[in-house]
Amino acid sequence: MSILISGIRLPFDRLESEAIGLARSQYGLQGGEAAIYRQSIDARHGKVTKVYTICVDGIDGEEALVAQIASPSVRWKAPQEAAPVFGDRPLPHRPVVIGTGPAGLFAAYTLAQYGYNPLVFERGDEIGVRDGAVQAFFAGGALDPESNIQFGEGGAGAYSDGKLTTRINDPLCETVLQTFVGHGAPAEILRQAKPHIGTDILKDVVRSMRGRITALGGDVRFRAPLTAIEAGRNGALAGIFVDGQHIACERAVLAIGHSARDTFFMLRDAGVYLEPKPFSVGARIEHLQADVDRMLYGKFAGHPALPPAEYTLSYREGGRACYSFCMCPGGHVVAAQSEPDTAVTNGMSYHARDGRNANAAIVVSVDPADFAEGGALAGIAFQRGIEGAAYRLAGGAGAPCQRVGDFLEGRPTTRLGGVLPTYPRGVVPGRIDPCLPAFITEKMRTGLRAFDRRMHGFAAADAVLTAPETRTSSPVRIKRGEDLGSVSMPGLLPCGEGAGYAGGIMSAAVDGIRVAHRIMSEFAPF
Repeated sequence: MSILISGIRLPFDRLESEAIGLARSQYGLQGGEAAIYRQSIDARHGKVTKVYTICVDGIDGEEALVAQIASPSVRWKAPQEAAPVFGDRPLPHRPVVIGTGPAGLFAAYTLAQYGYNPLVFERGDEIGVRDGAVQAFFAGGALDPESNIQFGEGGAGAYSDGKLTTRINDPLCETVLQTFVGHGAPAEILRQAKPHIGTDILKDVVRSMRGRITALGGDVRFRAPLTAIEAGRNGALAGIFVDGQHIACERAVLAIGHSARDTFFMLRDAGVYLEPKPFSVGARIEHLQADVDRMLYGKFAGHPALPPAEYTLSYREGGRACYSFCMCPGGHVVAAQSEPDTAVTNGMSYHARDGRNANAAIVVSVDPADFAEGGALAGIAFQRGIEGAAYRLAGGAGAPCQRVGDFLEGRPTTRLGGVLPTYPRGVVPGRIDPCLPAFITEKMRTGLRAFDRRMHGFAAADAVLTAPETRTSSPVRIKRGEDLGSVSMPGLLPCGEGAGYAGGIMSAAVDGIRVAHRIMSEFAPF
């Protein structure tokens, strides 16, 4: 297959060809074809370098050569996972996919690709109509509870940075990247260590993938919310109800997203086993992107060869973590609520990442032990309490915000400084403490001071916090077994972030493919 050489470092302004030459000479690799496989920026320790992984193809005896080199930086890239296995049992009814976020989209795409003609149901609108509803809400209009930042074609991931970073090491990650590129994503994501598509491009990619699903025999229906599920005599899935209409099915992929609170309650009442899970809560911080560039790149800030700087920060003490989440260089803070009379923040960037501000969530880990009594869905009540308090704190207009200097000193913000918040529905300066539990704000203060020691200027007085960030991940897990099916209802396959089995676009997409493969391993195509 290929030989991969990692850890090749050069100053950021050197040519890629030099990195390839260095890899060859360092390990004595002659012949074959070499190319950049991955690249990233490392701005630690006062230096700015590019770190490359080089791929060399076409050398005889690759596996034996790698063993001879015996370096942890040189490995053999094994063959990709084998093609999916197909069952031979007939599937009486078409498989169903509920939700068109990354997990549902890739489950449906995979099923359609191999001839299973899935029925796909999405509670929100197709991306063009959905985008109109989102923009109207940003401009001060009414919230559409069915089609918003959380619900609609593409799921919550369609209004993010389109970040494809993941900690999972799965060969299907490459399948996801190649699929995105095949539907209009920039080819550069195939070689970036931290790939991102951008919200603007991701919308068109999602639309293109839907077109392919329907061209292959799938059927995608919008404004089609899941309202009930039906179990047969043996407790297995027998059908679903979509907007009150019965749909017979033996297999349904449940990719509902982390904010489908009404659906979680319906599932609980139908006897589907749920359990609470940890998530995180905090606020969005904004700096000038130019200041973040200076913090990380130093004297090289503004160099045309460098992308907008991004960071990942974490601090743990006493068993609880404070960390940055979903950092969006040159991005915007968005209104991410899906229920009326609430305030919720999230972040997004366009592909160019050329906005004036950088933003990230500064969040604190929350464990089920922190929730009041309430069973499997107690985390939802915890989130709702914070979101409602933030809405009231802002007087029903926009979201509460506070300068970082004021937050650290415990005083209300009376005027903003050099960083102007980008939350589209407007902000109300003051204090954010009243809408967040004390253990959250105390840990955020400790974390911000720790982050400032690592990135001098991170806790600058004029940086802005807009609250709250509550939708970092699902507060619920729909427990499944080794067969990827619900432990309480065979035939129902919980999937992605909403089911508690993924954290981000990439891992959710991979989970969707795996669930589709599970169905395919049991049944023959149509």
